[in-house]
Amino acid sequence: MPTMDPSRTPSPAIPHPESPDPTPSAPGRSRTPWVALGDLVLSTDTLQRLRISRSLTAMLVFAVCIGATEYAQYHGVIALGPARWLQATLLAWVVLIYAVLRSGVNLRFDDPALSLLQILGAQTWVAAAYVICHPFRGALMMLLALVLVFGIFNLSARERRLSNVYSVVLMSAVMLLTAHIHPDSAMLEVVHFVLMATILPVVTVLGAQMATTRAHLKAKKEALEHALQRIQAMAIRDELTGLFNRRHMMEMLEQQIKRQERTGKPFTLCLIDLDHFKRINDTYGHGAGDEVLRHFAEIAQYTLRETDVLARWGGEEFMLMLPDTPADAGSLSIERIRKSLMHAPLVPELPELHVTFSAGLMEFHTGDEMRTAIEHADRALYQAKSDGRDCTRVYA
Repeated sequence: MPTMDPSRTPSPAIPHPESPDPTPSAPGRSRTPWVALGDLVLSTDTLQRLRISRSLTAMLVFAVCIGATEYAQYHGVIALGPARWLQATLLAWVVLIYAVLRSGVNLRFDDPALSLLQILGAQTWVAAAYVICHPFRGALMMLLALVLVFGIFNLSARERRLSNVYSVVLMSAVMLLTAHIHPDSAMLEVVHFVLMATILPVVTVLGAQMATTRAHLKAKKEALEHALQRIQAMAIRDELTGLFNRRHMMEMLEQQIKRQERTGKPFTLCLIDLDHFKRINDTYGHGAGDEVLRHFAEIAQYTLRETDVLARWGGEEFMLMLPDTPADAGSLSIERIRKSLMHAPLVPELPELHVTFSAGLMEFHTGDEMRTAIEHADRALYQAKSDGRDCTRVYA
């Protein structure tokens, strides 16, 4: 019986949603005997476990069919030989599909769940059972619709049409054969054919509509998530430089202060101000000024560590937080930015344009208040400007 593969989407117009990485089962999971047995039977690969478990669940229908065939044979409703042949081939098919999935051979195919193959196989077994289980063949009509339902979300439109046409053509041939073998049931075969030729296409059409609706819902969900991510980014980042904005920097400072209270390690705050920035805007225009701000942010981020946090504080001012860093080491970080800025063209169209900056540092210790720390960094920045700019001063 076919199953739906979570890693495969039928509509090419809808991007595949993020699926869980095919990594081994989560570390730290208790290795009880049941867990070990599950890993042995279903694999430790996340997606493979899902495919195999769903396939085995669908194969329970086959198990019921084998049991029903045995019951009918036991009571003499169907012959022993055909019943055993049907049971043996059906069991062999189940074992083959499981072996292909469990061995990982299925990963070589475009559809790792082998949905179309399993659907066509199931339809073939239903057709064979229709001939062998003549007295209760009408009950098998339900299985044809059930087989198509399993492929609603996992087959493409072309594959759905193929499975529907295959089923109608195959069952038509089987019904003709049954009418030839049992002429007295010819009228009943006509009724079965009309019902089958009506119900299966309707199931296929409804399945296509459901798949389309599902795809549209996925697209809307992804668009909503993307919009939410943009809104979240806009709420915490400066639009021009892409750096964190002042409000989010205040939140990160609060978090760093709590962390510092636990660890006792000092961290450094630094206020940076681009020198004579108003002159740049007046001389070269605000477009050039924006480019200077953007390129300064890029150069500074490239120079700093991943753990350092740089934010646009306002206008041409930036706030830098250096975790687990004393003031003397923080001064070295600032000088690295200064050297990088000296050799980098901020505006390619204006090679003569060079920018310097002034910086004020303060070392934050346990017991300091955030507002006071920012004021101290601001005083150090003011001192750097008073001392001629293009320098760094540490609050003492």
